[in-house]
Amino acid sequence: MPLVILIGASGSGKTTIARAIANQRADIDVRYFDSIGVPPPDQMIAEYGSGENWQRAKTIEWMTTLAPINRSGRQMLFEGQTRLAFLAEGAAAVHPCPYRPILIDCDDETRYRRLMARGQPELASPDMQNWARFLRKDAQDKGCEILDTTGRRLEDCVERVLVLLS
Repeated sequence: MPLVILIGASGSGKTTIARAIANQRADIDVRYFDSIGVPPPDQMIAEYGSGENWQRAKTIEWMTTLAPINRSGRQMLFEGQTRLAFLAEGAAAVHPCPYRPILIDCDDETRYRRLMARGQPELASPDMQNWARFLRKDAQDKGCEILDTTGRRLEDCVERVLVLLS
């Protein structure tokens, strides 16, 4: 059974979907990338050379942690901000680790509104919009499923992800 991985920019809805699933289904093991802590950018640069290098290293560490749990047959959902290339690299490092990535996405106006409502105006920035555009284009280019949460009910998004976990 593949590990289902929700990726997306801040404000897309990936954590909200993952939490809803965790609250509804005790039989699904839900993990959150950010649970390891996200250091400030200057620390990422000092320790890894860049934020991108930190994200790559931590994605590979996560895949190493998740692979044995996934092999046990337990249904797993992982969510976080990462690149598809880093997931592929992590899965290759712990072969076999079948996984199914899903980009959780929304339009820029929705993302902005959600981040402001969450009290994270620093994330409602052009940089986050550019990151979201990068993830969207990368997902389209690689044929990754995209779940657009713009104007969709949470219940509908949760149901779509649960179908993939079945």
